[in-house]
Amino acid sequence: MDISNPSLAVACPRCGLLTPRFLDLCRNCGYKLWPSSYAASAAFQAWRAADPARAAASRYDMEIPQHVELVVDFDAKARELGIHMPPPSRWPFVICAGALFLGLAAIPFSPEVRITLAIIGGLIFLIGVIGWVLVEDVKMYPAESTTSGEAHH
Repeated sequence: MDISNPSLAVACPRCGLLTPRFLDLCRNCGYKLWPSSYAASAAFQAWRAADPARAAASRYDMEIPQHVELVVDFDAKARELGIHMPPPSRWPFVICAGALFLGLAAIPFSPEVRITLAIIGGLIFLIGVIGWVLVEDVKMYPAESTTSGEAHH
């Protein structure tokens, strides 16, 4: 077993296609590369222990995985594609909480409980709608002050 070879892929002796080096069978043709799975696993463990850079490798890999930190600016990507992204809002969750209480008011409890749940649900629902429409809408589309007295659309 050559632990100095950094490659995780090997050409199959039967079909010639690349296959993971430390699997006991070729993925392409099923040719037996190792006498047993235990021998392949022991060889892989020795190969991985020989170099700390190989610690992230798996027996099933064809090459050593490289950790790449992908940072995607979704707002910039959306602007690039011409997609309008509204600002994040918590008001839809408030509206759903109000709808939950309104739904609970539809369950046939005693009339006092149903009325209480309907009032609580209605208030929470209205607070959510007013907050989403008035508060978020004003943040998203602030009023423009025009000096000529004509509104621009």
